[in-house]
Amino acid sequence: MTSDPRATPSRERFTAETERFRRELLAHCYRMVGSAHDAEDLVQESYLRAWRSYAGFEGRASVRSWLYKIATNVCLTAMKPRPIRVLPSGLGGPQDRPDRPPSPAAPGEVAWLEPLPDAWIAPPADDPAAVAVERESLRLALIASLQHLPARQRAILILREVLAFSAAETAEILDTTTAAVKSGLQRARARLDELEPKPEELLEPTDQRARALLDGYIAAFERSDAALLEQVLRADATLEATPFREWQAGRAMCVHMLDAYVLGTPGDWRMIATAANGQPAAVVYHRDGDGALRADGVVVLAPAATGVTRVVKFHDPALAAAFGFPDVLADRPAGWPTSHLS
Repeated sequence: MTSDPRATPSRERFTAETERFRRELLAHCYRMVGSAHDAEDLVQESYLRAWRSYAGFEGRASVRSWLYKIATNVCLTAMKPRPIRVLPSGLGGPQDRPDRPPSPAAPGEVAWLEPLPDAWIAPPADDPAAVAVERESLRLALIASLQHLPARQRAILILREVLAFSAAETAEILDTTTAAVKSGLQRARARLDELEPKPEELLEPTDQRARALLDGYIAAFERSDAALLEQVLRADATLEATPFREWQAGRAMCVHMLDAYVLGTPGDWRMIATAANGQPAAVVYHRDGDGALRADGVVVLAPAATGVTRVVKFHDPALAAAFGFPDVLADRPAGWPTSHLS
């Protein structure tokens, strides 16, 4: 009589069976909580719990659905004591006074949404369908809307609509009934339609038109050129930046605010192109009083065929390291290209 090999689980076998799901679990946790760094911690906690219970995993479900059950419940537990993460547009309407600079929220007063580097969750390049689904389900506008759903409705919608688990599988993951899953999904869809009734058709970050819009936005900042910003932004564009409460709607308001309070003089800003949330983005550097170009945060664009429809700037110098860039940037030699998409 042979003993069950799972009675003495090995770390190597556990890694072989589970590690290939780490990136998609990271994306799942990010959709749930709206923070890349929190998602990393939650995935780590999920793998620790999975390892502890691996000997008792009897294969009644697939390894993937078993891991999603653990990760989803880890997220739900973590979300209970925490406020939802938002963007400035989630706090109220747009700014209506162009003569007043935006004011930052007090430290810790608001839990802000964070961007997710594409490199953290990139699916295999030879699977274009997986790439498209991943990008669509990580758009900033969708992630921001998801945060306004009750936690379990959020989980149901993500499991059913994004990850394509069946109602029965979702019920098993959440320890509930299929009827509860169907009811929760219906309510989540209705609420999401209220929050985002007309999702924008965005260009892929690798589209040449998206690249041109990103390059134009970067050039406008590096040259302190408000006129170029007007060419890049669509007439109905919006602009918001954490940790500021106010946000701007309409190209005229966006350009006025940037020209009056942000652009400065040529050479004050440097940007390096990247991608976040399946959208073109740039790591931002600002020249300090000593002349050094120091990390300032990350800006994410929503490019459509007719221009940039939404700009979201995350003022957090630590994001440069998360995207794989240094805290201080060397000055660019003459002839250096303004941007590139990695």
